[in-house]
Amino acid sequence: MILYIAEKPSLGRAIADALPKPQRKHDGYIEAANGDCVSWCIGHLLEQATPEAYDPQYKSWKLEHLPIVPEQWQLLPKKGSRTQLSILKKLIKQADTLVHAGDPDREGQLLVDEVLSYLGTSHEKQQLAKRLLINDLNPQAVNRALQQMRANHEFVPISTSALARSRADWLYGMNLSRAYTLQGRKVGYQGVLSVGRVQTPLLGLVVRRDEEIAAFEPKPFYGVLAHLQCDDGAGFCAHWQPSEACQPWMDGDGRVLAKGLAENVIRRIHGQPATVIAVDEKPKRQAPPLPYSLSALQIDCNKRFGMSAKEVLDTAQSLYERHKLLTYPRSDSRHLPSAQFYDAANVLTAIHHGAAELLHGCDAPDAQLKSKAWDDSKVDAHHAIIPTAKVAKLESLSVRERQVYLQVARQYLAQFYPHYRYLETEVKLDIAGGSFVAKSKQEQQLGWRQLFRREVNADEDSDSEAGLLPPLKAGQHLHCLEGQLLEKMTQPPKHFTDATLLAAMTGISRFVTDPQIRKVLKDTDGLGTEATRAGIIELLFKRGFLQRQGKNILATAAGNGLIHSLPEVATTPDMTAKWESSLEAMSRREMRYQDFMLPLTEQLAGLVAAAQASLPSALSGIKVAHQRAKTNTGRRYPGKKPTAGRRTRGRKSSASVSSNQQRRTQEI
Repeated sequence: MILYIAEKPSLGRAIADALPKPQRKHDGYIEAANGDCVSWCIGHLLEQATPEAYDPQYKSWKLEHLPIVPEQWQLLPKKGSRTQLSILKKLIKQADTLVHAGDPDREGQLLVDEVLSYLGTSHEKQQLAKRLLINDLNPQAVNRALQQMRANHEFVPISTSALARSRADWLYGMNLSRAYTLQGRKVGYQGVLSVGRVQTPLLGLVVRRDEEIAAFEPKPFYGVLAHLQCDDGAGFCAHWQPSEACQPWMDGDGRVLAKGLAENVIRRIHGQPATVIAVDEKPKRQAPPLPYSLSALQIDCNKRFGMSAKEVLDTAQSLYERHKLLTYPRSDSRHLPSAQFYDAANVLTAIHHGAAELLHGCDAPDAQLKSKAWDDSKVDAHHAIIPTAKVAKLESLSVRERQVYLQVARQYLAQFYPHYRYLETEVKLDIAGGSFVAKSKQEQQLGWRQLFRREVNADEDSDSEAGLLPPLKAGQHLHCLEGQLLEKMTQPPKHFTDATLLAAMTGISRFVTDPQIRKVLKDTDGLGTEATRAGIIELLFKRGFLQRQGKNILATAAGNGLIHSLPEVATTPDMTAKWESSLEAMSRREMRYQDFMLPLTEQLAGLVAAAQASLPSALSGIKVAHQRAKTNTGRRYPGKKPTAGRRTRGRKSSASVSSNQQRRTQEI
């Protein structure tokens, strides 16, 4: 008997649909006509044990217990999971062959591997287990995946890196959260100060951005626009290009801060002859935007529809699991395997029948075109998010589901249109010894851009002039009618939004201070994973460290106080960026588990000692937002006795000793 173990029931049912019929449905699994069975994990069946599982004394939070570092790591069944674990244990014993069908990502790999290990699966069965990678729940895609199974032991490095991340997050989050929460009590802060290797640097980004905005002092800067005329009366404008002699009156970004300098240029060029120094015409082309990864989809949906990162993930998950209209949504890839190209005609047909509005007024897509999205070297366990070959019934979808589906479908359609082509012209002129430049862009072929008419104007180069330049050639003489003063004010950086905060998380190297780390992470960086980023942002809101003002995301007083109470290493992305780099190296067999964990535990001891040696005075006088906590032991605060006759209300604190609360404290 072959036993397929899926991560969720929806995936299990999709696998069963591809197996021989008739089938029998049992409690917790499905039996095919040939005797093979499909079961599932219902997400995480196991979780890291809480500190008190290692030693009952850890139930009370005390500084002298820290750091807590398990000698033998333990997993415990989650509440309500024992029945399914029993079913899986019985089926594993009966099975001749095991098939790991967890989601095609690092967490999905570990999730099923941990269950196999926890249930005492023999070494031989684990070594012979197969890996089934499914990105699309439609029957054709599932059948194809069943024909392309790989050995599960090929994915041991990915599973090991996920295990290292899980344990490291537990160590870091559990110990530092306890240390700073207990120290916070000493200055009167009565909330739980959760610290995580991802959530805290993310909060640090927001705090520092808010402070930069608050400290910003706007300054005026100036430019000159020359109005020019040809002999035939045709006119156009050109921008002044300050010379090196102007540097003393310019800022680091090349902006002229002295109004008198710009006014002097205006006086000098008024009514003067102008000479064309050079005309540079370059034909250019722009490839279609790649299909979506989850983060890219979340960023675009926030910009266009105002959707939060979590809302986009939940909606995409529904379109994948419930409606089977999208492929696996928790993907960090923006590329597609070459084999998928042969399904393109069917997917395009489905879009044409289900979402014809995307093609109104556009040329028909060419199913023979193959964009740079198809690249096997950039696809491993999962590929970009694309529509399936199932025809969408838009009227049956919610507003959000419809918006996300159309967004993904349009991005896929773009792969079957030619490049956007245009002619870029740059003219350099001399007016009274000053250098001026005029630019224009002439569209020659819309290509894929015809699908994006609403967004085209927003993407245009702000330096390009509206309209075309008249025919010009080097050496041609023109007349400068006048100069126009352009006065603008320097602008502060903008507050983070869901879109820009996600962009910061996926491009974290821009915020890394160590140049060597930045160099390593330039192409492989990321704060958190595709599957966790939305949850991390939401977690900071729930814990009262972030707040929304319209679309803007700002830190609360508690968030500010926490960041200013922690050592810098805990509040910047450098450390977690190094972690992600190491974990990625581990998944490629370039680093060992111990080489990652041992230095981490040594660093943790130093961080705990630093927490114990100082008080978080920045939190003094700050009231707790959304963190009136009651643990499942009835204690209002860790280590204190309950007050007779009183119960606190509101959100449960992550200080609770329940396993769910402890897991949420340390998971990120």
